[in-house]
Amino acid sequence: MSSLLLAESGSTKTDWCLIRKGKKPVEFRTTGINPLLQSTEEIMSVLHNELHWNPKIHAAEKISFYGSGAGSAQRQKEIAAVLKKFFGSGAVEVQSDMMAAARALCGDQKGIVCILGTGSNSCFYNGKTIKEQQASLGYIAGDEGSGNHLGKRVLQYYAYKTFDLELTLAFEKLFGNDLPEILRKLYREPFPNRYLAQFVQLLVENRGHYMVENILEDCLNDFFHNHILKYRQSWKSPIHFTGSIAYLFQDIILDISHQYELELGKIEKSPIQGLMNYHKSSL
Repeated sequence: MSSLLLAESGSTKTDWCLIRKGKKPVEFRTTGINPLLQSTEEIMSVLHNELHWNPKIHAAEKISFYGSGAGSAQRQKEIAAVLKKFFGSGAVEVQSDMMAAARALCGDQKGIVCILGTGSNSCFYNGKTIKEQQASLGYIAGDEGSGNHLGKRVLQYYAYKTFDLELTLAFEKLFGNDLPEILRKLYREPFPNRYLAQFVQLLVENRGHYMVENILEDCLNDFFHNHILKYRQSWKSPIHFTGSIAYLFQDIILDISHQYELELGKIEKSPIQGLMNYHKSSL
């Protein structure tokens, strides 16, 4: 095999990278692809409208797709069928976003692997396979420490008038003060998890305010308590993170790791570079 198309998809975005032996990688980006939130028709629409793919120029012998919502055999089969139809290729591998993070961050080493992006997830990886995985309840009942979780807390603090005047004005400057319209968008428009994650911008722009720091510490500690601390291997292996939230607030993650006497490993904004390194050996 001399060419491979990699795709690493979260709920918000998908990073695509065409790797060819002896040539510079070609990168693309589309919105997120998640079979739990999108029909096969909607996924095909994303590919047609956003992925500027020219098969005469960008031919790939194999496609390796890693995505959120692709953990089950049935979901993997659905995505594989869409990809085969769009690309006209029979060589398609579909894995979960958790496997993407594990291969990218650990390679062939053991470790606890965590995703903190729009959503959240975790596992223990033994260097080859995911051996243990804490339940992920998704954006409605779970996603502790994620952009969705943090954004929900920001919206609650604003709506319940918990914020002081400084943060109330900061919220309204960023998102307006029309709470009924905010709720309409949240409950009537698609991808409420993406919408909630947008409120994280208030936290980013107001670091140092005690309420902002409290939200960050509480939500990220919820992730440690409900996920990382449930793995007995957490005190024997490094804890790795990937995702926009992990990258933005790595100082909080470092502090909490020290509190629990855990070894913090890598923190990467995206696993795509690690995946490229992992797959290059097969070309």
